Amino acid sequence: MIFLSVIIPTRNRSKYLSGALESLAKQTYPLDKFEVLVIDNGSTDNTSEVSASFKSRIPQLRYFYEEKPGLHIGRHLGMKMAKSEILVYGDDDIEAFPTWLEAIAESFQDPHVVLVGGKNMPKFEIEPPDWIMEMWEKDRKGRRVLGYLSILDLGDEIREISPKHVFGCNFSIRKKNLLEAGGFHPDAMPQELIRYRGDGESHVSRYILEKSYKVLYHPKASLYHLVPASRMTEEYFCRRVYNQGISDSFSQIRDQYLQTFQNKHNFKQMISSAKKIVRWPAVKLLTMIKQFHINDSRCDKEIQKKIKATYQAGWLYHQELFKNDASLAEYVLRRNYIE
Repeated sequence: MIFLSVIIPTRNRSKYLSGALESLAKQTYPLDKFEVLVIDNGSTDNTSEVSASFKSRIPQLRYFYEEKPGLHIGRHLGMKMAKSEILVYGDDDIEAFPTWLEAIAESFQDPHVVLVGGKNMPKFEIEPPDWIMEMWEKDRKGRRVLGYLSILDLGDEIREISPKHVFGCNFSIRKKNLLEAGGFHPDAMPQELIRYRGDGESHVSRYILEKSYKVLYHPKASLYHLVPASRMTEEYFCRRVYNQGISDSFSQIRDQYLQTFQNKHNFKQMISSAKKIVRWPAVKLLTMIKQFHINDSRCDKEIQKKIKATYQAGWLYHQELFKNDASLAEYVLRRNYIE
């Protein structure tokens, strides 16, 4: 049997963390065949006490405290401390299916499989508004994907999929391939540090796609992902796409820089050159906005209008800071973020 390392980064969300750990204590996979690493990114609540309370039920549970914020910080610490070569990343607000780890281990029996995902079913805290359910409707192929709530259902068959359909809340990867990709990029920064946000696991997914590595979807490797009432509002979606604008600006700057200036060795020259290529991604914006297409009611048009404006604002905010803040430019152009 494959030994697995389950990594749960968390910050001030102990009330959700207990649900995630409860689901891990009830796995069909043997308790001696997996460990759980709770990575506390600077919590001031009772996260450490909640973690300790599960030690008797999850014998190989380990708790680590890292005060430096940023999801990538927690993810990389978990990678470094993991005993297994198979890293199973989950969010602190998930409730894993009992078969989650069993199906992940089964999937990695194939030595060619690099990345594994499954369903991320919504656990709505309250009855969702109609416009959200319309966005969650099945497409022509019977799939349901709503990335901005990290929920996804690709059916009940095991099959190969695009790495873009493996979301960070249910992201299992071989350690050697994660290192090969350069690790995760910055993600989930506190809002006061949002300028330092990057494109998270999307960078890893793009790398895997470019390498044509095998990615497996296993319907038993699935979980429920909490959708709290606070995320079912126009205000949340606008904030989410504002942050996405920052992420896309980060991606575009790095992509163009790497393609155009990878042979330059003078860092100041590279930053100066990169600043000249930032531009407004009109095509990318239109592509992104289509993800939010819903019915043609007056309210829906207003939502789409707000989404477009806030995405643009996030993009421009990051582009301007990159041009004018040398420390941010240096941060954006780091080779990797593994510390």
